[in-house]
Amino acid sequence: MLCMPKGLSFRTQADNRDPQLHSFIITREDGSRTYGFVLTFYEEVTSKQICTAMQTLYQMHNAEQYSSVCASSSCSMDSLASSIDEGDATSLAKLQRYNSYDISRDTLYVSKCICLITPLPFMQACKKFLIQLYKAVTSQQPPPLPLESYIHNILYEVPLPPPGRSLKFYGVYEPIICQRPGPNELPLSDYPLREVFELLGLENLVQVFTCVLLEMQILLYSQDYQRLMTVAEGITTLLFPFQWQHVYVPILPASLLHFLDAPVPYLMGLQSKEGTDRSKLELPQEANLCFVDIDNHFIELPEEFPQFPNKLEFIQEISEVLLQFGIPPEGNLHCSDSTTKLKNLVLSDLVNDKKNGNIPGNALNMYELLKGNETIARLQALAKRTGVTMEKMTITAPLVEKEKDGKLPCEEVELRDYKLNVQLREVFANRFTQMFADYEAFVIQAAPDMESWLTNREQMQNFDKASFLSDQPEPYLPFLSHFIETQMFATFIDNKIISQWEEKDPFLRVFDSRIEKIRLYNVRAPALRTSNYQKCSTLKEAAQSIEQRLLKIDHTAIHPHLLDMKIGQGKYEQGFFPKLQSDVLATGPTNNNRWASRSTTAQRRKDRLRQHSEHIGLDNDLREPSEELLLRQNSMAFWEWDQGPPPPARPPKKSFSECCLKYMQEARSLGKNLRQPKLSDLSPAVIAQTNWKFVEGLLKECRMKTKRMLVEKMGHEAVELGHGEANITGLEENTLIASLCDLLERIWSHGLQVKQGKSALWSHLLQYQEREEKQEHSAESPVAVGTERRKSDTGITLPTLRVSLIQDMRHVQNMSEIKTDVGRARAWIRLSLEKKLLSQHLKQLLSNQALAKKLYKRYAFLRCEEEREQFLYHLLSLNAVDYFCFTSVFTTIMIPYRSVIIPIKKLSNAITTSNPWICVSGELGDTGVMQIPKNHLEMTFECQNLGKLTTVQIGHDNSGLLAKWLVDCVMVRNEITGHTYKFPCGRWLGKGVDDGSLERILIGELVSSTSDEELGKQCRTPPQQKSPTTARRLSITSLTGKNTKPNAGQIQEGIGEAVNNIVKHFHKPEKERGSLTILLCGENGLVAALEQVFHHGFKSARIFHKNVFIWDFIEKAVAYFETTDQIGDNEEALLLQRSSCKTFCHYVNAINTAPRNIGKDGKFQILVCLGTRDHLLSQWIPLLAECPPITRMYEENALLRDRMTVNSLIRVLQTLQDFNIILEGSLIKGVDV
Repeated sequence: MLCMPKGLSFRTQADNRDPQLHSFIITREDGSRTYGFVLTFYEEVTSKQICTAMQTLYQMHNAEQYSSVCASSSCSMDSLASSIDEGDATSLAKLQRYNSYDISRDTLYVSKCICLITPLPFMQACKKFLIQLYKAVTSQQPPPLPLESYIHNILYEVPLPPPGRSLKFYGVYEPIICQRPGPNELPLSDYPLREVFELLGLENLVQVFTCVLLEMQILLYSQDYQRLMTVAEGITTLLFPFQWQHVYVPILPASLLHFLDAPVPYLMGLQSKEGTDRSKLELPQEANLCFVDIDNHFIELPEEFPQFPNKLEFIQEISEVLLQFGIPPEGNLHCSDSTTKLKNLVLSDLVNDKKNGNIPGNALNMYELLKGNETIARLQALAKRTGVTMEKMTITAPLVEKEKDGKLPCEEVELRDYKLNVQLREVFANRFTQMFADYEAFVIQAAPDMESWLTNREQMQNFDKASFLSDQPEPYLPFLSHFIETQMFATFIDNKIISQWEEKDPFLRVFDSRIEKIRLYNVRAPALRTSNYQKCSTLKEAAQSIEQRLLKIDHTAIHPHLLDMKIGQGKYEQGFFPKLQSDVLATGPTNNNRWASRSTTAQRRKDRLRQHSEHIGLDNDLREPSEELLLRQNSMAFWEWDQGPPPPARPPKKSFSECCLKYMQEARSLGKNLRQPKLSDLSPAVIAQTNWKFVEGLLKECRMKTKRMLVEKMGHEAVELGHGEANITGLEENTLIASLCDLLERIWSHGLQVKQGKSALWSHLLQYQEREEKQEHSAESPVAVGTERRKSDTGITLPTLRVSLIQDMRHVQNMSEIKTDVGRARAWIRLSLEKKLLSQHLKQLLSNQALAKKLYKRYAFLRCEEEREQFLYHLLSLNAVDYFCFTSVFTTIMIPYRSVIIPIKKLSNAITTSNPWICVSGELGDTGVMQIPKNHLEMTFECQNLGKLTTVQIGHDNSGLLAKWLVDCVMVRNEITGHTYKFPCGRWLGKGVDDGSLERILIGELVSSTSDEELGKQCRTPPQQKSPTTARRLSITSLTGKNTKPNAGQIQEGIGEAVNNIVKHFHKPEKERGSLTILLCGENGLVAALEQVFHHGFKSARIFHKNVFIWDFIEKAVAYFETTDQIGDNEEALLLQRSSCKTFCHYVNAINTAPRNIGKDGKFQILVCLGTRDHLLSQWIPLLAECPPITRMYEENALLRDRMTVNSLIRVLQTLQDFNIILEGSLIKGVDV
C-alpha cells in the first residue's frame, strides 16, 4: 500500500522508465516511528498472456474514445487534432497512433520496487544502498557477490551508529557513511530541508509551520511522493522540542482516502493527478484547513489564525542562513513561474503524444530552459557554419551517478545539506528556547506521586496559563494564547511532570539543557520579558560537529561476504531482479535480529499517557492500518548497537486497523475494487466499530471545552466576591470561543455525504433556511410574520423580540463585512452564544431529520442520537454565563436599536408637547443627538456598533403647553443580540419643576431579555442570581427611601465602598475592566455617595416654598470665594488655598456657562466627575467645609461640619490620585475647563 501507493504501473519502451525513489513512515501505537525507503523501477514483462490482455485493453479503450469523438458535434480535443476542418477521422487516427499498444511492435514493462525499512531516518544512506542494488541488477556485468550477501549484511551485520558517532558500511560498489547526533544535539533528521525551502519558499513555509503549531488540518498536495514526504518530515522536524500528536500520514494511499473525513487535526499528503485542478478536489472540510500545493508553490490558509511571534525578524534570520548556502528565500527555480510554464509545455507535449508516462527527468525542462540562451544560440550558429547539424540538444541528469565523475561533488553536496539542515533547525529551536525559557516556573506539580497524577489527570491543571501569558510581551499573546491550548504543548508539559518520577523524554532533556546553557551565559535575565529578537549563536558549533563526524569515521561494519547458499538459484539476468533465497535471509547471527528498542521507562510513560489522552488514542487508530499492512511483508531492519532483550509482545487489540483489515478481506472475497473503499459501504457493525472513537472523541472534546469556558468565565464572579485572583483575560476567552467554533465545524464535517462550500455548518444552515422559507411561502400564514414584532396596547413597553434561527442567519447575511462562509458560520455561532440560544438553535437545526439524512451518512456524529443529545446538553450549560463575543468582535457593523421612553403616567402626561431628543452612548461610541418623533415614545434607529451601552442623554426644548415630563426610565435594545439596557430616571424634565433640568444623563444597566421568559425550561438555565458582597451592606439606593435616612456611619461606609470599587477597577487587567461610568455615576457610585455626604445635615429642603439643592450651596461658596479674592490676603499659608479656590470657581462657572440645559443635580454630578478626573476633590472638600455659607445651610451635626469626618473623607479621596481616570464624553459634553 505504501511501497506502491498507486498499485502496479505498465509502460512501453516509448515511455519514461527512469527509477524513482520515495519514502514513507509508519507510526506505531506507542508513538514510535519506522521509516521505509522505496526504489521503483521497471522490468520487462515476459508473460505473453499479460501482453495479450494489455493489447485487448488498449483496443477497448480506443473504441470508447472513438465513440466519444463521433458523439461530439464539435471536437473538444484540440490538443489531438491539428485542424478541426480535417474531421473526426484525423482525430481518431492520431488517437490510435499515440494511445495504443501493439504486441508485435512494443515492449511492455511493469513496475517493481525494492523497499528498505529502518528504525531511524537514514535517508541518504538508504538511498545510496538501493541505487547500488538497482545498478547491480541493470549493469552488464553481474555484481561481485550475490545480492543476498549485501542484503544479509545490511539486515544482520550493520549496526546502528552509537549517538554522536559515524559508521561506514559497504554497498554493492561503494562504501556508505551514516552518522547519528549526540545526546545533547538535535535529534536525527536526514531529509534535506534545502528541498523544503526550495519547494515552498520561506514565507510560505513559516505560514504552514504556524498552522502545524496550532494543530490545524494540513493537507499536502503533489504529484511526487517524495516531495510529500520531504515537506512533511521537514516541517515536523522543525517543531522541536514539541512533537506532532495527531494523525500523521505523509503519503495517503488511495485505499485510505476516507481518512480525510476525520474530524481531528491531521497532517496528510495526497498525490495529485496530472492536470487536476485544485477546484475539482472535494475535501470534507476546509474551515480549519491549510492546503499546500507543493508543485505550484501555492498555499491556502485558514481565515483566522495568529502570526508567529517576531515573524519578520525570524524570516530575516532564516534568509541569512539560506543565502550563505546559495538558496534564494523565495524558493528555487523548480517552484517559480517560469518553471510552471515549462512544466505546462511538457504536459501539453505529453497530451499530444498520448503517452501515459511521467515527465522524463530534467532533460526536457533543461533543454527548454536553455533554448533561448544567447551562448547556446551562438554555439548553434557556429556549428551550422562549420557544417555540423544539431537538431536537438540532450541534457540529462540520470538518477544513478557515475562512479568516477560524481563521487567527490556528491560528498560535498551531502555535507552542505547536513550543515544547512542543522543550522536551520538550530534557528527554529532557538526561537522556542527564547519564548519558553521560563516555562518551568509555570508548571504546576501538585501530585505527590505518579499514580495519583495519572488518576486525576483530567481534573488537574498542569500549567498556569494565565500567569504565563501575563508575563509575555504583548505581541506574543495572540499566538501563545492559542498554542498553549494545543495537544502538543499539553504533552510537552505532561512529559515535564512525569520526568520527576521517570527518565526524561529525549526531546525534553535536550531542550532543558539548552535553557540551562542560556541561564549560565546570562543571555537573558529570567524575570525580564522583552519582544526584542535574539538571534541564534550556536550555528557554527552545530555545523562543525556534523562535519567532524562525517570526515572522521568512528566505526566500520563487516564487509559483505559469501553465504551458505544453494547453487543454481538466483541466476543473474540483466534487467531482472532475481528471486532471492528466503531461507538464507530469514536467519542471521544470534541476538542481532531486532529493532532499536526504546527504554522501558519511556515506553511505559507513553503507554500511560496514551490512556489519558483522547486525542492521541483517537489518532493512533488512524495510524495503525498502514503499519500492520506493511510490517507483515517487510522485515528489513538495522539492529541496536547495545544488545538487550526484545520488548514484550503486546496482546492483540480490537482497533480501527483491524476493522479496516476485516473489511478489506471481505472485499477481496467478494472481488470488490479496493481502490477507494468508502465507510458507507460497510455493514452497520463495522461502522460502529470504526466510528465510535471518532464520535466519543468529539463528544469528550465538547465536554472539556464547555467546562473550561464555564470555569474560566465564572472565575470573574469568584474574583469579585474575593475568592481568588483572575485567571482569564479577554484574549484567552476569545481563544476559547474560537476553539469552540473549530470544534463545531469539525463535528458538522464528520460523515458528510457531499461537501458543499468550505463551511459544513453554514451549508447545513443554508439548506435549512431554504426549506423553512419554502414552507413559509407555501403556508402564507400571517401569524408567522406577526410574531416577530408584537406591539403592546399601551405602547410604552418594548415589543417582544422573536427567537428565530432564520432571523439570526439573516442578521449575519446582512453583514457586508463578512465575505466567506467560514466567517458567517463563526459569526452565527458567536451571535447565538451571546444570545444564549446556541443549544436551542442547533437543536432546532437538527430536528429536521430528513435534511440530516440527506446531508450525512449514517455513521456521522450528528446522526448518533444519544451523543447528539449529550452534545446539546453541554452547549446548554454555557447559558449560565454572559458572553459578549459577538458585540466585542464585530465592532464596525451596522446594528438596529430600539428605544422606548417610559413615563410615570399617574403623576405626569404620557406625551410631552415639546420636542424631545435622545443620545445613546456605549463603549465604542455614541449615536449623536436624535430627535424623537412627536407623540411617540418608541423609536428605532440604526448606527455602527456601540458595544455595551453605558449612558443615555435625554431632554427636550420645553416648548408647548404640556412641556413638563416625568420619565420613569428609558429602555434600549440591540435588535440583533437582544441585549436590553434599562436607564433609570425617576425625575422631571422641565423648567420650574424638580431641579429645572431640561436634559439628564442616565446610567444604564443590562437587564435579562424578556424573551428569556418564553424560552421554556429546556432551552435555558435558571436566571443568574447575583451574589452579595463579602459582608452584606445597605446600599445607597436603599437608604434614600421615603421613610429611611442613612446615618453617618452608613454614609461613610458607602463612600469607602464607592472609592474601593474604583481602586479595584484599575487593578484589573485593562481588557477585564468594566464600565468606569457606572462606578462614578451609577446606583452605588461615587457621585451618589458624595450626594449623601452633602445631604446629611442639610437644612430644610424648602425655604419660602422653594426647593434648595446642593448646587445652591456650591454657588454660594463660589460667591464667597470670589469676594474673598477681591479683598485679598497676603498671608503665605493661604497661597495654596487661594489656588484651590480659583480652580474650584473656574470649574463651577464653566459648568454654569456650558451650552446645556442641565439641572442642579446634574451639574453637581459633572463637578464630582471633573474633580475625580483631575484629582481635585481632596482639595475642594476642606474649602467647602470651612466656608461661612456652611453654617447657614447645614446643621451643627452635619458630616461636613465635623473636622474628623472631613479629614477622613479627604484621605479616602486621595487614594484616587494614583489613577489616570478618563471620563466618557457624554458626562462632560460641552463643559470647557
